[in-house]
Amino acid sequence: MIFTASQIAGILEGDVEGNPEIAVHKLAKIEEGEKGALTFLANPKYTSFIYTTKASVTIVNRDFVPDHRLETTLIKVDDAYKSFSKLLEYYNQVKNNKVGIEEPVFRADTATHGKDFYLGAFSYLGNNVKIGDNVKIYPNVYIGDNVTIGNNVVIFAGAKIYSETLIGNNCVVHSGVVLGADGFGFAPSENGEYIAVPQTGNVILEDNVDIGAGTTIDRATLGSTILRKGVKLDNQIQIAHNVEIGEHTVIAAQTGIAGSTKIGKHCKIGGQVGIVGHIIIGDRVKIQAQSGIGRNVKDDEILQGSPALNYGDYNKSYVHFKNLPKIINRLEHIEKKD
Repeated sequence: MIFTASQIAGILEGDVEGNPEIAVHKLAKIEEGEKGALTFLANPKYTSFIYTTKASVTIVNRDFVPDHRLETTLIKVDDAYKSFSKLLEYYNQVKNNKVGIEEPVFRADTATHGKDFYLGAFSYLGNNVKIGDNVKIYPNVYIGDNVTIGNNVVIFAGAKIYSETLIGNNCVVHSGVVLGADGFGFAPSENGEYIAVPQTGNVILEDNVDIGAGTTIDRATLGSTILRKGVKLDNQIQIAHNVEIGEHTVIAAQTGIAGSTKIGKHCKIGGQVGIVGHIIIGDRVKIQAQSGIGRNVKDDEILQGSPALNYGDYNKSYVHFKNLPKIINRLEHIEKKD
């Protein structure tokens, strides 16, 4: 896609200083800019690069005044960082604005979809699937029976959406995601074998939920596994059956949450965190990476370690832990004196 400086200024409500007809077709960091690239300057630490960048167009704040001659055309806006982010969003919308149904695909006769729909090749839509407007489903996606998908949803290649899953509006499901596989439910028999307990519930994603690549979210045994509105999950996360995650909670990669645990609103959970089942984690909780959570957690706690301690207590304890060899040497020295 090719845009001129004047077209970009129109999108961003900015002013051009330089050649309004100069064209760009790619994005770049300011220090790596080259001809045909669009970049931006928001952090003053990078100001020196604006005098050496080869980028054709640079977005800057309105108060930027160059010290000497520039090779790049400027677009002046109120907030360069926000404007560049807006442009990235616009670029993605244009790039992903696919419509139509490719072949071959399988669509059950009872599957329905709204306007501006895209279905990539080798995808499968089961019985009674209901899909809203402006939904983009990329190739090799499986969508099982009785799945409902809202408006403005993107499901990337290779995702698997099991039956009865409900997906709200403005959700993004990345490649390799599995929604609605059976929860890890097995009961021991008298002879020591494990018998699968039927998992008859479903998965619900409310509005504005993002699911990273390779993440798995299991269906409930009974009822629903629920991700409330605005939840953001990184790649390769495991969410077990009957878990509930509160609004606008974010979770980093490789975290595992065991069954029936409830997590509150606006929590921040680092990578490789392990959380046991059947506990309640409050609102606005922060859990540092690689922590192990084995108890209920109150609102606003900050935790670190395995098993996790209060963040401040952990840091104080770690100071002593680091000094253990010195402390042992001192004790041994005292014992020898005695």
